[in-house]
Amino acid sequence: MGINIRIPQASDPVKRALLLSLAVSAVSLSLKIGAFVVTGSSAALSDSLESVVHIFAVGFVVYGYYLSLKPADDDHHYGHERIELLSVGAEGAIILAAALTIVYYAVQSLITGIVIQNMGTGLIMLIGAALINLLLGTYVLRVGRAHGSMIAVSNGKHTLTDVWTSGGVVTALIIIHFTGWIYIDVIVSLAIAGYISYEGWQLLRFSVKGIMDERNPEVDAALRKELDRELPGHITGWHHLRHRTSGRTTWVELHLVFSDNISLEQAHADATRLERRLIDALKTDGVITLHLEPQTAHDADHQILKGANKKKKLDEFA
Repeated sequence: MGINIRIPQASDPVKRALLLSLAVSAVSLSLKIGAFVVTGSSAALSDSLESVVHIFAVGFVVYGYYLSLKPADDDHHYGHERIELLSVGAEGAIILAAALTIVYYAVQSLITGIVIQNMGTGLIMLIGAALINLLLGTYVLRVGRAHGSMIAVSNGKHTLTDVWTSGGVVTALIIIHFTGWIYIDVIVSLAIAGYISYEGWQLLRFSVKGIMDERNPEVDAALRKELDRELPGHITGWHHLRHRTSGRTTWVELHLVFSDNISLEQAHADATRLERRLIDALKTDGVITLHLEPQTAHDADHQILKGANKKKKLDEFA
């Protein structure tokens, strides 16, 4: 029935955070590649490979965010925000691909032999990269949560995985330095692969749940709490509540039942008041579509729809 659309601010904190992530990730990648070159460590290689994947993922995320801001047009009546789900899913898939690459190089190093050198220089580079990613990931994650952007949240989490991987490599090199146990390098590489695989799977799972329009429990609870309050004016009941969230917008469909013998003008006024309450109950922008029905003639009026759906009954869609 109505629309509440957010107008992007001239200074967009999410856009700024993602662009900063892209630039800083390039610096972090340079440090990690340098650490691998000077040490020859398999674990350092796995860390740098994860960062190569990360910088490509950030580039896709930035593109996805810019696309999601485009308004609805003749070909995309519901806007472009669902690109967020594809973007998050792609980042998850790329992380899993990086994990498999890390496993491959770890096994290869076992076969060909492990030689590590210049540990001090490598450690300084890796610690520097870890600190950079810690600050960056914390910032991007905070911005994403504050502005309800899953694109930024997923990017912040991915950046923080870099901190753990770098920390694991630093720990491995220190242990090797004091114990001489060279194979800890491979063990840490495989542990890193396992950890980032879990993170990648979580992002893929979020993407699939969104694409399949899985019910959001928080949104559902917020809407039902508002609907369970005293309804405005002549509204006597409701049914067939459906909703889905894409990016920054939640789309809600709802049937409202009204007292008999009221004017269309009065019914519209009451429905609009409820619409405003539902929008205010959401943390996202809201697009509310309301179907208005008279109380006594409801069942009779719906008989005209009987058999309209070839494969399913109407109620199966609600």
